[in-house]
Amino acid sequence: MTSQNKLSDYIKTLESYIPQHEFTNPKVSKATIGWQIDHSLKVINNVCLAMQSSDPNTYQKNITLVGKFLLTLGKFPRGKAKAPKHVRPPEVIEKAALITQVTDAKKNIETISVLPANAYFKHPMFGHINKKHVTRFLEIHTKHHLKIIDDILRE
Repeated sequence: MTSQNKLSDYIKTLESYIPQHEFTNPKVSKATIGWQIDHSLKVINNVCLAMQSSDPNTYQKNITLVGKFLLTLGKFPRGKAKAPKHVRPPEVIEKAALITQVTDAKKNIETISVLPANAYFKHPMFGHINKKHVTRFLEIHTKHHLKIIDDILRE
């Protein structure tokens, strides 16, 4: 299964958790399931939009060693990074807003395949991530938050 297909499946899984968006488990995370869903979708949508509006001529092959390592490892450590302000969920997370973001994410990931090879977004810790690595990044990031959701529900 390609990273694109996995990402599409992960978005569907996020969507399936929307009815439980208010659920929380402080033993696992201070954040609700809705927070995890909202954040994941904001990252997918913001990354896709950033890539669509990027200038491939300004792409720099400057992915950091940490970025390379984590993309190769295929997972992110839990609790080590803080979400940038523009991808943090609002105080009150509305079910309707999550549904809208899911629809947008499904459309946005379809645009990745038609972007130029050096369309990119700038990650605060990893540097520039271009088309070659973006689906893998989004897959790992979304999987990370799905695992947190699973742990919230399991505990």
